[in-house]
This record gives sequence, structure tokens and C-alpha cells, in this order.
Amino acid sequence: MSEAGVSMAEPGVLRLAGVLDFRSGPALRKEGKALIGASGEQRLVLDCSAVVKSSSVGLSLLLAFMRDAQAAGKSWELRGMPEDMREIAEVYDLEEVLAG
Repeated sequence: MSEAGVSMAEPGVLRLAGVLDFRSGPALRKEGKALIGASGEQRLVLDCSAVVKSSSVGLSLLLAFMRDAQAAGKSWELRGMPEDMREIAEVYDLEEVLAG
């Protein structure tokens, strides 16, 4: 399995990577919130293209990061959401929320 991580890949691009599950979620939540708060960019891209596998925890992280961005006055865009995350979003009827 691939180690999970969250980083500011470039200014304004928050990249989630690896396996997003109950083991990795709490640390990623704290790290991502801090990165969003420290970013000086007004627009944030949530890039999921490096996510290998995701449970509902990955979707929860995205929703939390979107709230963090909004609370910081930043607009956001979602990029590269993998199929397993997309399927979970459909079950919870969150397609419109994730579309921004």
C-alpha cells in the first residue's frame, strides 16, 4: 500500500496522495487544515490525482478541506477525483457539493 500524504504541491494546489482511510485520515486532516490556512493564494485546487485508494474517509477529508477553504475566504476547485471516491460521493448524493 502507498503511504498517504497531503502537501502544497505548488502555490494553491493541495495534493492528496496514497491511501486515504481511517489510519491516515486524522493526520491528513490536521496537516491539510494547516496548509490551507498558511496558503496566501485566494484560489485553492484540491488535487486527488495521486490518491491510490480511498474509503469514505477520503471524501470526508475533501469536504473538510472545502469548508476550511471557504472559512479562509478562498474559492476552491476539485481535480482528479478517483473512481472509488466518485462512487462514494454518488451514494451520499454529493456530486453537486463537490462540483463547487
